[in-house]
Amino acid sequence: MKNRIHGLRDFYILWSTQSLSQLGSAMTEFALTLWIYEKTGSALSTAALSICTYAPYVAMSIFAGAITDRFNKKKTMLVCDLLAAFTTILVFILYKIDTLTMWHLYAINMFSGLMNTVQQPASEVAYTLVVPKDDYQKTSGLQSLSRSLISIGNPILAASLYGLAGLDIVIMVDLLTFVVAFISLSLFISLPEITKEEDQNDSILILAKEGLSFLKNNPMIFTIILFMAGVNLTASTFDAVLPALVIPKAGNNTLGIVTACSGIAMVIGSFLPTILPKPKNRVRVIYLTMLFSLGIENFILAFSSSSIVWCVGQFIGWFFVPLMVANQDVIMRSNIPVELQGRVYACRNTLQFFTIPIGLFLGGFSVDNICEPFMAYHRYNSFWNALFGTGKGSGAALMMFVLGISGTLLCLVSGQSMKKYRFIEQ
Repeated sequence: MKNRIHGLRDFYILWSTQSLSQLGSAMTEFALTLWIYEKTGSALSTAALSICTYAPYVAMSIFAGAITDRFNKKKTMLVCDLLAAFTTILVFILYKIDTLTMWHLYAINMFSGLMNTVQQPASEVAYTLVVPKDDYQKTSGLQSLSRSLISIGNPILAASLYGLAGLDIVIMVDLLTFVVAFISLSLFISLPEITKEEDQNDSILILAKEGLSFLKNNPMIFTIILFMAGVNLTASTFDAVLPALVIPKAGNNTLGIVTACSGIAMVIGSFLPTILPKPKNRVRVIYLTMLFSLGIENFILAFSSSSIVWCVGQFIGWFFVPLMVANQDVIMRSNIPVELQGRVYACRNTLQFFTIPIGLFLGGFSVDNICEPFMAYHRYNSFWNALFGTGKGSGAALMMFVLGISGTLLCLVSGQSMKKYRFIEQ
């Protein structure tokens, strides 16, 4: 046991400190969402903050992965984290001198998203380098656990600190967590280099093409990525709709609690990959878990105005997500050669996550310009009122119903096409 723990020493340091930094960043993002909604009352304006983060991430990921495979992973992570921290400091300065606007945040988030575009695939490879193959499922479960804890902690902590002391205290906590992660990575973790000699003479375009070629020649992985792109479209639309559903009816603190319930579900669900045996078919686990999540949660939130029921819906929707993530992670790490992982993960990021900014826009636009006006027009119609309530927020409930239908159809149709694939470990 001691040898096993010692063998994962670098993983535990990297995982714990990077997770702490991610908590700080998530708190700032949540607090900024509250700040913008207070200023505008618009679902689309708050969704645009995340859109600006994801747009460069999606557009540049293919090339960023090629850069990751060429350069030192540790230095890449450190430089990207440092530049992202500077953008947080800029937000703090603008806020303190009372000149911070939405357009500042949109521009800053685009730059921050660009840094994350390069940092994320480098981080994925770094975890592969410090984890033995036999521990992939276990460590994937631990990573899901930390993401779950962040989902619990960041909305509650951010809403509490924001309500007590404003945006500046949230940013200060974010910067403190960055310092811890930066020092730990720079001083206590050593990553072996795996860049091939011949890659040094290859152009970024050639390296990026290799990532796309790998996916083309591996239809199982490519199909899973496309399925997850559809899942992300539904989930990101949900993310844009949720504040517009909860805040008008129950306020900021309730939004923090409801959002945290998804994290609680993932914390509990994160133990599933660590205690369950290897499944007979990991591909089947992926689409069945998503069918359960997307086929239930949206309907529960659509037809209720109770915060308790919202919390139950969030729990049901997110409980099996860590199990899905762990199985996808094992499939990816087991099939992709480590020297190609940076560029392949980057291509995955573009293909799997390009639907996120689209979903955020669709969610915000649909609530502001279609669903809320529709419910306002039918405010005296007893049928629509009985289904989705009245007043601001009823349009968001209608949109949740639409997401429930679309998410269920996505999983049923995709599940049929994925049945021909099986991933059974040797």
